[in-house]
Amino acid sequence: MTEKALRVGVVGVGYLGSIHARIYQRMPNVNLAAVMDTNTESGSQVAQECDCRFVQNLGDLLDSVDAVSIVVPTSLHREIAEPFLERGVPVLLEKPVAHTLEDARAIVELANRSKTLLQIGHLERFNAGVVRLAAELDRPRFMEVHRLGEFVARATDVDVVTDLMIHDIDIVLSLVSSELRYISAVGARVITDHVDIANARLEFEDGAVVNVTASRVSSKKFRRIRIFAESCYLALNFEDQQIDVARPGPRPEAGGFAPIISESIQVTPRPPLDAELEDFVDCVRSGRHPVVDGEAGVRALQVAHEVRQRIDESLHSL
Repeated sequence: MTEKALRVGVVGVGYLGSIHARIYQRMPNVNLAAVMDTNTESGSQVAQECDCRFVQNLGDLLDSVDAVSIVVPTSLHREIAEPFLERGVPVLLEKPVAHTLEDARAIVELANRSKTLLQIGHLERFNAGVVRLAAELDRPRFMEVHRLGEFVARATDVDVVTDLMIHDIDIVLSLVSSELRYISAVGARVITDHVDIANARLEFEDGAVVNVTASRVSSKKFRRIRIFAESCYLALNFEDQQIDVARPGPRPEAGGFAPIISESIQVTPRPPLDAELEDFVDCVRSGRHPVVDGEAGVRALQVAHEVRQRIDESLHSL
């Protein structure tokens, strides 16, 4: 018996939302039912390219989809997500979960109350290198994460913590199985009116320490994570998806120190957004829990807010 095609909609088909729509459109056994956007011209164009309906009324979309991607400005997340969650329509909500912690918690509480699937779009969790890194890791003691890029006049209405660093905050929180104990942070406004470069130090209850740096004003792109664990050293280059590993080998029978064995793992790269949307569709069909649920989204947002608060405190003290 052929499985019924899942009807999916996309709210917000700007740069990222249009990619959501195109991925759904080519997915097997998925029917991109409709897209919605306040911009009639661009929304209609995406609908035409993806051979689906274009709607401007939320009610029209509510009645015609089994699941939805919401890719609108963060300040609108609660307003757009709540009608779907109240109706029991599974939601993939782009990161961050909301603009404020109050809205974020309200969204998650509604999803829990209505027993509706809510997945947060922290797509770096679906990065093939990150997935393999997590599988190789035992107990991290120190991490150093860099996400540096050249200036692009997009998403400049928010600071670099909300725009970029939150990706790595979410990755770190998924890799360290301990409660966060202390946060310190510094940052600077370089080009925009918001913080463009930031560094945060996260200390956990189990003693793990993490340094996270994010910049959108660097001369070149650089994305790397290095991890010192109890029994190994791991380093992932996000660009070429190579993981460098160093572990102690067997101790010589004659005594002495164990040799250090180094290797490189070449991970087969795959577009993380494709993997994320496929996982969302599978969660909707199977009923299983998403990799990045609402609670994970709220936790990452809360840490990002605390980092921004520490940066504001450091700037005001100057």
